[in-house]
Formats: sequence, C-alpha cells, structure tokens
Amino acid sequence: MWSDRKPTRAFENPPAPPNPNAGPEGIVNVSNLTVIGKAMVVRGHVKSKESLHIEGEVDGTLELPGARLTVGATARVAADARAREIEVIGTLTGDLDASKKITVRRGGRLVGDLRTPGIVIEEGAYYKGKIEIVNPEEQPIAEVPVKRAAAGS
Repeated sequence: MWSDRKPTRAFENPPAPPNPNAGPEGIVNVSNLTVIGKAMVVRGHVKSKESLHIEGEVDGTLELPGARLTVGATARVAADARAREIEVIGTLTGDLDASKKITVRRGGRLVGDLRTPGIVIEEGAYYKGKIEIVNPEEQPIAEVPVKRAAAGS
C-alpha cells in the first residue's frame, strides 16, 4: 500500500526511426539546411542552393548563391565564399562576397576581403582585411548587359 516503487510507464515520445534520407555521418540536412559537423573535414569546392552551417573544418571554396552560410563557433574555415548572407561565429580566412549582408559575431575571427551591401561587426569580434560596400541592386561587372549605341548617334 505504501510502496516506494513508482509505476513504470512506456516512453511518451518513442525514439524516431532512422532517416533513410540522411547523408554521410557528420552531415545533416534539415529543411534546406546542411550541417557539416565538428568531426567532419571537407576539402575542395562546395556548391549548394541550400543554406550551410559549418561546425567542422572546410578548406577550398564555398558557393551558395541565394543561400545563407553560417560558420559556427567550433568551425575552422579557409575558403573564399559567395552567398546571400554570411555569418561568422568561429574562424574564417578567405575573401567573402555576400549579396545581402556579412555579420561577424562576438568571438568570431575573420581575415579576408569583403564585398557586400551590408556589414555588421560586433564588439569583441576580430576582423582584418578590406571592405567594399556595394549597392544592393548592383550587378557584378560580368553580368551587366552592354547597350550598343544606335547607328548614326
């Protein structure tokens, strides 16, 4: 009647079954976000239409047109990168080109040249390089259409 034993209950939230769409160990894809985990090392050219969050090590180039790149607190990245938005919380060495904004968070370390219409460097962040602020509507020189003058002008 006065027992110290508690009744056993079944799991309220049973463990999820394995995801057959999961990538290699260390890479997780969650609703258009790819994560490179702490134990992962990637070398070479990465191109994606999905946002990328890095916690591991990347050496090469990152091309994410229209997507977001996040360099997490444990990340060590040596790469030139192009994306819509770039956020640096960890360490990144390389030239960056963002069509919307580059943010360097407190504790983040960024060395390289930046090209973007918007920049945020928080107090306590480290940055070394040059910054080119561009008009958000400005297209890269190679993409600007050439207008020919009309004959007789």
